[in-house]
Amino acid sequence: MRQTILVTGGTGFIGSHTTVELQQAGYKVVIVDDLSNSNIKVLDGIEQITGIRPAFEQVDLKDKEATENVFRKYSDIKGIIHFAASKAVGESVQKPLLYYRNNVVSLVNLLELMPKYDVKGIIFSSSCTVYGQPKPENLPITEDAPHQKATSPYGNTKEINEQIIYDDIHSGAPIKSIILRYFNPIGAHPSALIGELPNGVPNNLIPFVTQTAMGIREQLTIFGNDYDTPDGTCIRDYIYVVDLAKAHVAAMTRVLDKDTEPLEYFNIGTGKGNSTLEIVNTFEQATGVKVNWKFGPRREGDIEKIWGDCTRANTVLGWKAEAPLGDVLASAWKWQQKLREDGVM
Repeated sequence: MRQTILVTGGTGFIGSHTTVELQQAGYKVVIVDDLSNSNIKVLDGIEQITGIRPAFEQVDLKDKEATENVFRKYSDIKGIIHFAASKAVGESVQKPLLYYRNNVVSLVNLLELMPKYDVKGIIFSSSCTVYGQPKPENLPITEDAPHQKATSPYGNTKEINEQIIYDDIHSGAPIKSIILRYFNPIGAHPSALIGELPNGVPNNLIPFVTQTAMGIREQLTIFGNDYDTPDGTCIRDYIYVVDLAKAHVAAMTRVLDKDTEPLEYFNIGTGKGNSTLEIVNTFEQATGVKVNWKFGPRREGDIEKIWGDCTRANTVLGWKAEAPLGDVLASAWKWQQKLREDGVM
């Protein structure tokens, strides 16, 4: 058994897939989640896939005393993968203070506790939103590209948290960190035992596509068809969640087991952009299911086009996104069908 890793937000979409990959790589996992946007039953799916049920603590990371109790209870934690955060762009525009409190305070609490409990490293779940809307000459985006002013409070919390980690390490804190800036995670585990299950109306494209295809949602709105892109719809770099999870395992191994710089940054994506319309069309081709959709006005906070240059992750981490887009979208549909079979939705 390798080291023990604390996964915050571990019952969430990316956290649950990363927990599976960590356990399959031999790590022991402790999950902390407040279950505000996830379901405790996710632990059952993780256990069915891996044969191991991770330790679980329902804790709000804004509560420092409750967070410290986790480190007291599990004294062998050596690394943290920090997913726990509010993450809806639109909601962050409406409720900025909620986002600043949730996303910033939780990180500060973890960083303060790490040296006290001899936790060596933290992988921070950042986002391509720190690049803002890149200038055309900066596409595909590298890790050294200039940061633009965030287009939403959500994006700004990622920028602020990156700076907090930088300042903490620069001050001499005895920890290491890898910041993973990832693009748009989609799909579900091939077993269809875990996947993306947002509470209420989805804020991400793919659950809205699958729920519309299933008849749960009447219609999908594609926000804006007048962008400066080939088909007028926004372009994103869509990364398979299982590929993304494997990148976290590679990063954790690097932080804990290798002699590296105390702070490193990696883009995690496919290196290719797909438009919203392309996603819908590819979904229909991959599944044979039609999606009822329409164009709507642009949505505040949306970025026109962005995709990553992931050469550094490919060469330094030894990681690469591998899954074809059609297969990834088919996995999302298989997950939606499983939810229907199980009577969830």
